[in-house]
Amino acid sequence: MSDLPQPQVVITHESDLDGFVSGHLLQRLANHLFDQQTLLQAWNYSNFDRRPLRENCAWVCDLNFSKRMDRDNWLIVDHHQTDVEPQRARLILDHSKSASLLCYELCKEHGLGNEKLDRLVHFTNVGDLFLTDDPHFTESIDYGSLIKQYMFWNIAKLIEGDLESLVDHPLIEVIATRRRIENPIGYEYAKAHITPLSDTVAMIESPIGDTNAVVHQMLTEEIISQPVILTAVTRNRSVSVSLRSRNGEALAVAKLLQGGGHPNACGATLPQTVQRIPDAVDYLKKTLNPNPGGDGLGSLGDALEGLKV
Repeated sequence: MSDLPQPQVVITHESDLDGFVSGHLLQRLANHLFDQQTLLQAWNYSNFDRRPLRENCAWVCDLNFSKRMDRDNWLIVDHHQTDVEPQRARLILDHSKSASLLCYELCKEHGLGNEKLDRLVHFTNVGDLFLTDDPHFTESIDYGSLIKQYMFWNIAKLIEGDLESLVDHPLIEVIATRRRIENPIGYEYAKAHITPLSDTVAMIESPIGDTNAVVHQMLTEEIISQPVILTAVTRNRSVSVSLRSRNGEALAVAKLLQGGGHPNACGATLPQTVQRIPDAVDYLKKTLNPNPGGDGLGSLGDALEGLKV
């Protein structure tokens, strides 16, 4: 028997493979435990923050645990940094694992593991945590591109709940082919379009190819002196930034920008007053190079020191 509450809905992150896999795993577990067809919803962060939480019981994965999610009979499975201590909800939290791996561990406790899911969850874990030393890193990035290129609900419709069908799916060959052709082009463009933002952070542009792969190659080959590479995108008159590093430096930058994530893979949304990339560059330079006694954000050097153990 399980001590998990029966959910009215499973809610997950819409924007990446970790949210896709973890959400489908929790849905499968709920269907198995309670002999029901459980509704699966997927949200991006900003829209989920505005979504009313009316359910008496929900299972939530890969969405930052916040105070408003601390509700009786709610199960939260996550791996992002949070300052909130659960008082009412059940929180399964481990920063060293992806949400997919945490959900898969729950599934395996109830006999829902198999070799194909072992592979898929491993790829998801490696890609989401940006584990560049893993021998399957490149393949993991290809799997992550499934959701980024084809979108959450398109893939969901395609597999109809059969997560195992993603393993060695023909679309992976398409993505691998695009990677081989597009990434070198994007890489050469990125090398020619580097904007230093501080002694620690440089911004690049890569209009074609898998940005994560391009950034990884630049970090590996030490093309720039800064240990953190930033990329930026605009959506709905807002600018979001992604940060990557190899030795944990990215998270301090994300926190300085009021964001979060993992040591080598994280991000932030810039203030609403920043709506264009040129404005973002100006804002980032000022924020990452504050004047003494300035805006209270502190220096990036202080932030990096604060993460050292």
